[in-house]
Amino acid sequence: MTERPVGFGARSPGVEPESERPVLDDEAVADLIPERPSRGHKGDFGKLLVIAGSLDYAGAALLVCRAAGRAGAGLVTLAVPESLQPLFAAKVVEATTMALPEDDVEEVDPTDALARILDHEHDAIVLGPGLRPGLATTELVRRLLAVPEDPTPAPIVLDAEALRSLASLDAWWEGVNRRAVLTPHAGEFVRLRAAGGLEPDPPGELNVDDEARAAAASDAAETWQQVVVLKGARTVIAGPDGSIAVAPFENPALASGGTGDVLAGVIGALLAQGLAPFDAARLGVYLHGLAGETVRERLGDAGLLASDLPEPIAMARRRLAAISERRRAGARLGFRARDQGTSGGPA
Repeated sequence: MTERPVGFGARSPGVEPESERPVLDDEAVADLIPERPSRGHKGDFGKLLVIAGSLDYAGAALLVCRAAGRAGAGLVTLAVPESLQPLFAAKVVEATTMALPEDDVEEVDPTDALARILDHEHDAIVLGPGLRPGLATTELVRRLLAVPEDPTPAPIVLDAEALRSLASLDAWWEGVNRRAVLTPHAGEFVRLRAAGGLEPDPPGELNVDDEARAAAASDAAETWQQVVVLKGARTVIAGPDGSIAVAPFENPALASGGTGDVLAGVIGALLAQGLAPFDAARLGVYLHGLAGETVRERLGDAGLLASDLPEPIAMARRRLAAISERRRAGARLGFRARDQGTSGGPA
């Protein structure tokens, strides 16, 4: 599928002007919270497979797993090169680990690793945070995305090294058979556009120009036929059908290493719990933003660590679930439940 390139300064024909663009708030996302039956068990709440981490970036994998658990995933499995499994098994507490066959130390064998991944039971995948760069990683990414459509492969979050791998493949989107959520920052997004048949423009505009961000993300999502989350202040979530939403958060405290890994884990957990990619992306971005605001209120606009976010994410989820429950109770009683002290998202 090829579309006319749209420069970052131009508005995609299907993108609403800023005044009409949906901005996420509590009311907009509360009903997306997955229900949890009181008699449910861990297998009912999603099995997430995380393919992440290396010796130099062990923290990325650990953050993804912890965030996924706090976002409600019932079971999380961390897949790492087999030479690193003892290291990671000693670090993760709630997650299990799975060894991926190697060609060399820390370098996975794409063929054997893919077979092991496909043999593992999972409802969604997070791929990329902290992976070691290299041809083997790129080949594993390509093969994972190109698995046959029957049976329908699990949805996937593509972040960090997975995005950089895609950017090295011409027309990478043409061979993708999975539903995916791509979570690039501005620099990764520019590289993806260049490899994805779209006009590459300087990333600077994407950090400050909200109209350019929305137009570029929407254009890419429609061309690639995947959900795109363009991270940064006022994160943009764009769907392949032209749907678009913007997060209200502008929080410099989140500008620290590892916060993107947390977001990938949250979105992956929501996919594993059965949300559609666009819904999982919207809710995940909003929960992540609320958690960042909670930490900012306590620490200020500097000093936030990525590991500070997972617990406030669970608290934000609880708050949104309460709003949704009040709304459902109001509907059952024949009137709209009154909002008791809740407000829209942070300004």
